[in-house]
Amino acid sequence: MKFQKSLLALCASAALLSACGGSDDPPVATAPTAPAATPELRLSVTATEDFPGSYGDVGAYERVSGVISGEVDPKDPKNAVIQDLELAPVNARGMVEYQTEFVMLKPKDMSKASGVLRYDAPNRGNILTMLNPAATPSDAVYLERGTVMLYAAWQGDVPKSSPARLTATVPVAKNPDGSSITGPYRAELVPSAATPAMTLPGGVFNGSMIPYEPATLDNTQPGFSLTRRANETDPRVLIPASDWKFATCDEATPFPGTPNPASVCLKGGFDPKYLYELVYVAKDSKVMGVGLAALRDTVSFFRGAAADADGKANPLAGRITSTIGQGTSQSGNAMKTFLHLGFNQALDGSKVFDGLYAHVAARQTHINTRFAVPGGGGGLRTDHTAFGQTAPRGLDKDYVDEVSGRQGGVMARCEATATCPKFFLGLSGTEFWQLQGSPVLTDANGLRDLQQPANARIYYYSSTQHGGAGGLGSISYAPTRNVYPAGTVVHFNDTFRALFLALEDWVVRGTEPPASQVPKIADGTLVRPDAVTFPAMKGVTWPVNGTPTPIPDFTYLARYNGFPLLDFGPQYRPQDESGIATLLPPAYLNKDYAILVPQVDATTGLTLAGIRSVEARVPLGTSIEFNYVATPGIVDLSNLTGSFIPFHKTMAARLAAGDARPSLEELYGDQAGYEAAVKAAAAELVSQRLLLQRDADLIVQRAAATPVLP
Repeated sequence: MKFQKSLLALCASAALLSACGGSDDPPVATAPTAPAATPELRLSVTATEDFPGSYGDVGAYERVSGVISGEVDPKDPKNAVIQDLELAPVNARGMVEYQTEFVMLKPKDMSKASGVLRYDAPNRGNILTMLNPAATPSDAVYLERGTVMLYAAWQGDVPKSSPARLTATVPVAKNPDGSSITGPYRAELVPSAATPAMTLPGGVFNGSMIPYEPATLDNTQPGFSLTRRANETDPRVLIPASDWKFATCDEATPFPGTPNPASVCLKGGFDPKYLYELVYVAKDSKVMGVGLAALRDTVSFFRGAAADADGKANPLAGRITSTIGQGTSQSGNAMKTFLHLGFNQALDGSKVFDGLYAHVAARQTHINTRFAVPGGGGGLRTDHTAFGQTAPRGLDKDYVDEVSGRQGGVMARCEATATCPKFFLGLSGTEFWQLQGSPVLTDANGLRDLQQPANARIYYYSSTQHGGAGGLGSISYAPTRNVYPAGTVVHFNDTFRALFLALEDWVVRGTEPPASQVPKIADGTLVRPDAVTFPAMKGVTWPVNGTPTPIPDFTYLARYNGFPLLDFGPQYRPQDESGIATLLPPAYLNKDYAILVPQVDATTGLTLAGIRSVEARVPLGTSIEFNYVATPGIVDLSNLTGSFIPFHKTMAARLAAGDARPSLEELYGDQAGYEAAVKAAAAELVSQRLLLQRDADLIVQRAAATPVLP
């Protein structure tokens, strides 16, 4: 879906740019200057606790929590890419300071450690993979191998809203005279219900982060506007400044409410039928890119240092031989950004990570721009033109982007410094339909498949959505929210576990991993969205509050998130997703990247290519990689959510309904046939190193315990 040309172009004149603190020229390459001193890093352990369980020959683990306090040298060329680093305050040593919270799981007896340090990047401060052996017993495999697990914050706008959330403290940039830097900022306010006020920063993905305050609460000043529209492509309707204020309000304190820089009060309230877009002049931009340097130096310390600057011993000293980084979704995008911007080169020139796994991560993360928003996302209706969409999708150092005319892929910098890791990229179906994933596989015009670098593997998890545990129990149906039952029975959790161990074996032992498995233009498994052909899916029901409820006959609308070429202004460096954005909303440059999606099987409706898990090889219905919003007047995909249309149990039932797909009876005959099919599929995946035997055993056990046929 194409983006309508921006109606607003803020800070466009030289005078307004100066007022916005946006007159700085983009950094100019200069001859490297030798650092005056070595940055110091200090370790503070705040808690050491027993971790539940005992893990094979490794035995007991412990959970170590603490804070890393470090320094970044603004004169070191390895830090030159960090936006506004030269405007960050420095200490007496001329260094920029940061702090990052961390949690570590390590064997109590470090002689039992495998030598592998696995870093899992928090997602908006949240630890996504903290092991819970009681809930996910298969995850114990990492600890049984003696892996050290590290979680450390990298995102500088995460609030400390719970003890489990990891935060990073990065500096605020200031003008040379110490005054606040100001500049344009944009937030989308998307109400889910009628409400008199909404808090900043707003948005579907970024709503709980720490907002940038407006430079003034006077919203009548130049550079301030609030608009509304039902859909992304609708014209923006300006809301008069007299009808909204930076304030909190409710029934007891109605409009104009109580002044508050972190909230917007709207006369008459926010209506969930609309998408609201707020543009204002913000102040006190954080030097968010310091978070990437903090991650670089934290992992490097735990990997190789004997002690911190005060002589405090590194708890992993001498025990780590390999490092593997992993991030999921937003944090997976961050790991790609970390690599793209050159941070996999440690300060001593060595590699930070030997391996990286960017899981369900189609894009990059916007962390290195003035007024950066690392928690943003992307969608058909919301965040459609958010930051995070201009950096290259192609991996190869010589990748050519024919749409923008730029050259150089994600691995250009690491290739130049010989610090590229072994790299895995995992994609669910959501990444194709909602998060513009196909450009990593094709040229920008979608005409040919790309040749991937030798150090990279890309895996498409066939017929899956962005997240979720999978299985029939994960499917829910709320007809007022989603047109079809939400979720996919097919999932990638077991696949990810097997692939991560394959990456570890590649890094540590040199064992070649499974080949990339992706849809391709060449064989017709990657196609334009309007070329996807689903079978007729009719006459099935799903329980809603215990009552069998008819599901609307599936109708394919070819609805997907387009990928426009955007211009954020002359001081923005799109190739690096860095610089200073002066056009908000960005201007549409009347060019679009091609979006292609996986083709489906004409019989089952499941996708043809990629890694087809047991649930895809032995299906109980059609797991679809998207869903539609049921709200009248809203044209959108359900956020990061797929859908599931079950098969009829018998041939007679599906023929009576007019369903073209096979019934369970036709596929498996009886329960014994179903169980045999599950067992055979699991065995084949184990032989391909795409499923662990322990997970295969559990899948077979679940099939036996879940009757689907007589």
